[in-house]
Amino acid sequence: MDRERLAWAERRLLVGVDEAGRGPLAGPVVAAAVVFPPGLDPITGVRDSKTLPRKRREALALAIRAGAIRLGVGAASSREIDRLNIRVATAVAMRRAVTRALGRLGRSHREAHRAEAISRDCFAAGAARNDPFGASPAPFVVLVDGLPFRELGFPHEALVDGDALCYSVAAAGIVAKTVRDRLMRALAARHPGYGWETNMGYWSAVHLAGLAAGGATRHHRMSFAPMAQGELWGDGTTERRTVDR
Repeated sequence: MDRERLAWAERRLLVGVDEAGRGPLAGPVVAAAVVFPPGLDPITGVRDSKTLPRKRREALALAIRAGAIRLGVGAASSREIDRLNIRVATAVAMRRAVTRALGRLGRSHREAHRAEAISRDCFAAGAARNDPFGASPAPFVVLVDGLPFRELGFPHEALVDGDALCYSVAAAGIVAKTVRDRLMRALAARHPGYGWETNMGYWSAVHLAGLAAGGATRHHRMSFAPMAQGELWGDGTTERRTVDR
């Protein structure tokens, strides 16, 4: 928790932000924002969500929710991904997650800068209640996994491989993936034949067979090159077949 301790030493809170689901052919992209209280003992096993088995990841997500003082989840739908592109849609999901975790601070550039000027006494008073935000927001730094997103609309820092290098970012990734996996399993029950309950919308033999047999659903990302170019229909044509369901 080196980055968290550096922030706490400056009377700042670190907001870890990560996403799940940038690469699949179907489903939303989901982001989470997590804030831990100063002095928290790390939860054993928190690391890059992609390296964790499902049951362990779900157990950690529950522990993270219990230990965090602020937590928010946001998503951007497949239609938003098609309209905006995946990078901008990811920023939208992250912005929604931070907004839900921090309230007005996630929406206002001015409020974000104002938070940096909150007094040291305010932070200390809030920390005594195990809630550093207290009645007023405390200074914070938002750290996102990957590269900076100008579309976020508020100050932030970025860290490549942040889910492997920063505890709070890794925790956010675990929450985001757990939520997205649950959404994909629910969608799989409504749209059988694509294997979403196991492939989570990513490429797989079952998913491609489902596309060839039944076409695309409204949850597929039609702007992604293989979908847009009709490469996945398996009938020798480039016709796009979309099932509105």
